Amino acid sequence: LGRFTCTAAVLLGGVLASHQLFLQLLSNVMRSPMLFFEQTPIGQLLNRFSKDMDAVDSVIPDKVKTMLGFVFNLLKMYLVNVVATPWAAIVIVPLTVIYAAFEHFYVTTSCQLRRMEAASRSPIYSHISEIFQDSSVIRAHNNQQRFISKSNFLVDENQRICFPGAVADRWLATNLEFLGNGIILFAALFAAIGRTYLSPGTAGFFISYALQITGVLSWMVHSWTEIENNTVSVDRVKEYLRTPKEELLDMLDLCPTVRKQSTSKPKSSHCTLQIGITGRSGAGKSSLAVGLLRLGEAAEGTILIDGQDIAQLGLQDLRTKITIISQDPVLFSGSLRMNLDPLNQYTDADTWTALKLTQFKNFVADSPEKLEYECTEQGENPSIGKKQLVCLARALLWKAKILILDEATAAVDLETDVQIQPMLRTQFRDSTVLTV
Repeated sequence: LGRFTCTAAVLLGGVLASHQLFLQLLSNVMRSPMLFFEQTPIGQLLNRFSKDMDAVDSVIPDKVKTMLGFVFNLLKMYLVNVVATPWAAIVIVPLTVIYAAFEHFYVTTSCQLRRMEAASRSPIYSHISEIFQDSSVIRAHNNQQRFISKSNFLVDENQRICFPGAVADRWLATNLEFLGNGIILFAALFAAIGRTYLSPGTAGFFISYALQITGVLSWMVHSWTEIENNTVSVDRVKEYLRTPKEELLDMLDLCPTVRKQSTSKPKSSHCTLQIGITGRSGAGKSSLAVGLLRLGEAAEGTILIDGQDIAQLGLQDLRTKITIISQDPVLFSGSLRMNLDPLNQYTDADTWTALKLTQFKNFVADSPEKLEYECTEQGENPSIGKKQLVCLARALLWKAKILILDEATAAVDLETDVQIQPMLRTQFRDSTVLTV
């Protein structure tokens, strides 16, 4: 009953702890600034959410349960041996200390090797993700062999780093076997010395338990070592619990209104209708959109919308009032209907009207699936021009108060663009439109 209670407590506690850690990891990553995702390879994120979380979920609780079982068995065997031959305590205590010393030395080395192995695994995940994402481009340029060679190199590098860990395991096993044989040797000697007062049955019972002590000690050391090694995964997950929650965006001297009476350079903009934004590369055109959407928090100054500081607004409230259409449009895997109306707030009639206004209705009507036209992963099957038209139709449905067009029709043919521009001026006459 006690063993069952201990096992149940460890497993239940492990599940609850891993569940809490996963929720904290997911929440922190989802709330990290854009700079975090730009600087963090996708392989590291996949590694944390897959291999590391698997160690936290299943490996650590199982090893803790196993080690506790071995500890109780070892205490039972020690008690039997000391009761049968009190002189055995003279050997058992120092050999146990030596076991602990070997385990400490091995764990110190093995944890560092495990960290190196985990770090070498992330580039493999990143490389595989890049291959899946750009497979069509790789085939088009006939560069399969180069990527295969790089994949083989990354796997070989990972195996090269794993090999010292296997060597360390064999070193520990060899030394533990030597120590276990020492325990058996002394048990046999004590049994022979005490033959005058030990019955044959007691002596055999004593030696058989000594044989079991070797295996139990070895497995206990292995279990503890596995726990220590897998706590590296906990440390790696906790690293992502300390990611910065804010990214400082250096947009200096943002002010609420234009100071018309000043002869110096204006420090702010007061947008009411439709304005165009021009400038050379690096002038800050995209930074304006980043600031409005609070993808990065302003280092100083303020941005006011209707007299309200956007820094004081919730991100969901702010971003539902702003729509951006970039020169690199994004579609999600799923139906065209889902991409146009992810929250399912509008009727099919509204959707068809938006498609008609963006000159995209004929393409959808001619497809057999109509609005259920399936977009592949990252929306790769429509062309860039078609994706921009879908994004425009989505913006028409949302009718946000602020619309940011970052070269939104750059990939659209000239005839369609000529028809779309008057539509934008008409449909968004009550919105503030920023055109880059």
